[in-house]
Amino acid sequence: MDRQEMANPDINDVLKTALAWREAGREVALATVVETGGSSPRPAGSNLVVAADGAFEGSVSGGCVESAVVSAALEVIASGEPRLLDFGYTDADAWAVGLACGGSVRVLVERID
Repeated sequence: MDRQEMANPDINDVLKTALAWREAGREVALATVVETGGSSPRPAGSNLVVAADGAFEGSVSGGCVESAVVSAALEVIASGEPRLLDFGYTDADAWAVGLACGGSVRVLVERID
C-alpha cells in the first residue's frame, strides 16, 4: 500500500467502482482532491466517482461541497471538459456551505473514457 492509499484507504474501492461502471457502459467522471488548505474533511487524493445518472460513490468533502462537485461532474460528463473547482471559506460561513472546518479544498473533475 502506498502513502496515498494509507491516507485514504477507500481509494481502491472508488477506483474499482469507476472501472466497473465504465466496463458496464456507464458514463462517469472522477473527482479528486488535489489540494487542501488549513483543515479539511478529506485529504488530498480522496476521490468521488459520479455516473451520468447521478449515482455516486466516495467522498471529496461532504455537505454542500459534495453536491456542488456532483453537479459539476455531471456537466463534465456531458461536455468532456475537465474542471478545477475551488472551495474556500472563512470560519464564519464554513458551516453554511459544508466545510465545517473552515479550510479550503481544490477538486479536479475529469470524465473517464
